[in-house]
Amino acid sequence: MNNYKESNAALRGLLALSPVAVFLISYVVVSLLLGDFYKMPVSVALLAGSVWAVLIYRDAELPGRIETFSRAAGHVNILYMVWIFILAGAFASLAKSIGSVEATVNLALGIFPPSLVLPTLFFAACFISLSIGTSVGTVVALTPLAVEISEAVGAEAPFYVAVVLGGAFFGDNLSFISDTTIAATRSQGCSMADKFKANSWIVIPAAIVTLAIYAFIGAGHPATTDMPEADAWLILPYILVIITAILGWNVTVVLCLGIASALIEGMIYGYPLIDMAGSMGSGIDSMGELIIVTLLAAGMLGIIKAAGGIDFLLRLLTKRIHGRRGAQAVIAVLVGLVNLCTANNTVAIITVGSISRSIAGRFGIDARKSASILDTASCIVQALIPYGAQTLLATSLAAISPGSLLPYQYYPAILTVSLVLSIIFLYPRRLNQPKSSEATSR
Repeated sequence: MNNYKESNAALRGLLALSPVAVFLISYVVVSLLLGDFYKMPVSVALLAGSVWAVLIYRDAELPGRIETFSRAAGHVNILYMVWIFILAGAFASLAKSIGSVEATVNLALGIFPPSLVLPTLFFAACFISLSIGTSVGTVVALTPLAVEISEAVGAEAPFYVAVVLGGAFFGDNLSFISDTTIAATRSQGCSMADKFKANSWIVIPAAIVTLAIYAFIGAGHPATTDMPEADAWLILPYILVIITAILGWNVTVVLCLGIASALIEGMIYGYPLIDMAGSMGSGIDSMGELIIVTLLAAGMLGIIKAAGGIDFLLRLLTKRIHGRRGAQAVIAVLVGLVNLCTANNTVAIITVGSISRSIAGRFGIDARKSASILDTASCIVQALIPYGAQTLLATSLAAISPGSLLPYQYYPAILTVSLVLSIIFLYPRRLNQPKSSEATSR
């Protein structure tokens, strides 16, 4: 009888998770078979997963299933992201129409030789994200510049966008004010300063290796000649956006300030207000698919959670723990898989935080290390999934396919290796003996 119940529970759990499989097969597998990530629209793949999710969710009648889907899609956090997408589209298009993006790129290429453009862009993304604690704000600030720089040096846009995205997750993972850091440290019971020191042993080596690779690749870039002189005043909207972002202002306020400054500059330079409004409208329209994808993904993942898919993952993985290395690996896999099912690294950390703390306490894992694993593993998955908010926003601003970034995601790949090595060799070594503190004894 018990075996029957366990088998039935396993089947229900796998069925609850099946919408993710439908989406991944529809998008990733089909794109790999075709050898082109531009062929299969991510919105169609998510539609397939969403329809399947509604069909297999048996805990309610059809109206109730649709209500569950709609409630998840209309969550306050999702609508907040929609606001950011709309403002980002309006600002990016407006700044480009008045020449701010072009002027900023010309200035950057005038200051830095082509061989240093790639490492400089990555370093800038790391610095900004570390300062503001959000990958979304970094993506908004740097993606349009990355696209224009790639065109100026004759490189592929997905490569340069991937550079920005990797740097954006560096700060998302490490910053003191990042929501993932706050969630990881609170759930594990350690201070942010202690987690920062421990996490640095995993993250900083990966960033240094990535920086070296970009410097090596950048050395082959041909020199740019006859760069137009940049108009310093046209750079003002981007300077304001970056400075206010670093100061920690809310991203919606930052974008509104950028739009206002771009409008004022455009009028000073003689651009008709109606033309600038048209540019903003085009930018907002370009976010349409991104907003649809976000709503579909949120609704689909909401049904997966309601159907018990997340609880099934937690039960399944916590049964297979052997030793300290195994426990750390389970924590990493656990948060990664939940992130795959929620497309939100902060939510994934909060979801598995308490059970990860129990695992850490049982197997003598220092709270600083378990917090570092939670944060790092979730950021890796969030950077790689084609339906993550950061990837969707970056590719929408760049007008490229989400899947086109995968071959160029150097930093997440190297960070994965660094995390695996930290688990295999149990470093930092000083964390192998857990602190006899209240945080680890509970």
